[in-house]
Amino acid sequence: MEDRTFVDVPIESVREFWNAHPCNIRHSPQPIGTREYFDDVERRKYFVEGHIPVFAEFDKWRGKRVLEVGCGIGTTTMSFARAGAIVTAMDLSAESLALAQRRAEVYDVQDHVRFYEGNGEQLSSVVPVESYDLVWSFGVIHHSPSPDRIVREIRKYMAPGSEFRLMVYSRMSYKLFWIMKEEGVWDMGRIDELIAKNSEAQTGCPVTYSYTFESVRKLLDGFRVLDISKAHIFTWDIPAYRRYEYKKDAAWAGVGDEELSALEKELGWHMLVRAVLA
Repeated sequence: MEDRTFVDVPIESVREFWNAHPCNIRHSPQPIGTREYFDDVERRKYFVEGHIPVFAEFDKWRGKRVLEVGCGIGTTTMSFARAGAIVTAMDLSAESLALAQRRAEVYDVQDHVRFYEGNGEQLSSVVPVESYDLVWSFGVIHHSPSPDRIVREIRKYMAPGSEFRLMVYSRMSYKLFWIMKEEGVWDMGRIDELIAKNSEAQTGCPVTYSYTFESVRKLLDGFRVLDISKAHIFTWDIPAYRRYEYKKDAAWAGVGDEELSALEKELGWHMLVRAVLA
């Protein structure tokens, strides 16, 4: 049975949140919309979340057709386009899309990207239905009231040989325990509430689902899951990070890369899934 915790949240509330808080918009102190700003945003994103380029394999999609469901301000959009992919990108937030479109102009890849604004739960009424080699959605569908509807829509854009690469938040993670500690709440019955409030850099996101390996398989009904893994524990000192400085949090200062990697496989915040049509 699908998790319907946030099913009654109006999509307009989600749109308003992301219009007011485009994801990663504060990743650079440079003037927004400049080349320097976009370079900073990408550098910071991939430095802190180095698993993204590994998971995406941008160069693999050169000359291929990529559909990005939830492009935000366009970081991975540009990475796919600059690697030579033919990209179709959509997002719910007009503010985010405006920056993504500006970014495409700055990097002179606007001829390689089509942009659409709309609700992923109604994807086929927004983006013309065609087959894609890759459907990519990273950190997006768990913010929609009915993620299962987006998954059903995505199936329409896949053919034999197409691949779906997805990131959703992991239910059991170091992030969850950090949130519970910060909130002073250890009631496991309040997980959905706590994660939704604190899942993003700006508090108050109206919808955030999280998943176990079992529940993400149920979400992907009609797909054959190739693999699922976990990645990403944020180990940086937050006040320093907000000053654009990279200093390890004291709790992680003595943890080596190999030890961290092992911990991320168990307690990572990002659940990475590769799937094909069943």
